Amino acid sequence: MARKTKQQALATRQHIIDIAIRLFSERGVSSTSLADIALAAGVTRGAIYWHFKNKSDLFSEIWESSEAGIGDLEVEYRAKFPDDPLSVIRELLITILEATVVDERRRLMMEIIFHKCEFVGEMAPVQEAQRSMYLQEYDKIEAALQQCVDKGLLPQGLMTRRAAILMRSYMCGLMESWLFAPQLFDLHKEARAYVCTLIEMFQRCPSLQNASA
Repeated sequence: MARKTKQQALATRQHIIDIAIRLFSERGVSSTSLADIALAAGVTRGAIYWHFKNKSDLFSEIWESSEAGIGDLEVEYRAKFPDDPLSVIRELLITILEATVVDERRRLMMEIIFHKCEFVGEMAPVQEAQRSMYLQEYDKIEAALQQCVDKGLLPQGLMTRRAAILMRSYMCGLMESWLFAPQLFDLHKEARAYVCTLIEMFQRCPSLQNASA
């Protein structure tokens, strides 16, 4: 019985998250209350507060679960390309772009982040948490690029911090632009070409090379 109760609680938690994603995408985060989510999910507000302290806590859970999925993909690609970190980066970036188009959950999440969320009031703590996470991700990207340099897959003089900043900005820009006006370009069809262009820039662009290397 206890196991069943735990499973039911987990199912309820996931149902609340799914409904919150849909409502945040439709109405925007600031215009969606926990009461709105409870009503749409068919649960009491008490059930919401049993699982989440407040709206920012719920939003953080959604964001972290989305990022966790990317981490799982990275593990998968590292196993597939054990001695080729550049292929890991390339395939991971392509999958992220393609998933923005074909994975409804990720698409809605990106719409919320880019176009439906104001980090003010009760959402201010989320912005600070994301800022900290961004810094950690830059470190992680830079480390992955350095692995490519060490393997001879990228130039020895590559300015890895600059390249990491460009990579994240490039990817976010593509996703945000497509989500705002999908009719402008076929992100799914062109995903591989966009990523290959980015990698070629890392391999050949003089302004990304440290002259003293």
